[in-house]
Amino acid sequence: MTVTCETCEACCCKLEVMLMGDDDVPASLTMEDQWGGTVMRRLADGWCVAVDRETMRCTHYSRRPGVCRDFQAGDSDCLTERRRMTLKHENTRQDTP
Repeated sequence: MTVTCETCEACCCKLEVMLMGDDDVPASLTMEDQWGGTVMRRLADGWCVAVDRETMRCTHYSRRPGVCRDFQAGDSDCLTERRRMTLKHENTRQDTP
């Protein structure tokens, strides 16, 4: 499967993103996790706060964390997350009466 910006479903934007010392993310988009580390803040539904919900693209792309820069669209990690998200969505639909 080929994943491009047009076919991306932003599945990686539901993963926890640990920030490192050289990341330049606005503080308003971050929070402290239970272990004292700094992570990207997520909304109640699990999506990263930086994701534009209409376009499913990062609103702070030029300042995105290193881990996000390293996560490549269409690579094996990306495809694994897409499959896992699809399965989770299908299971949720089956559980709904």
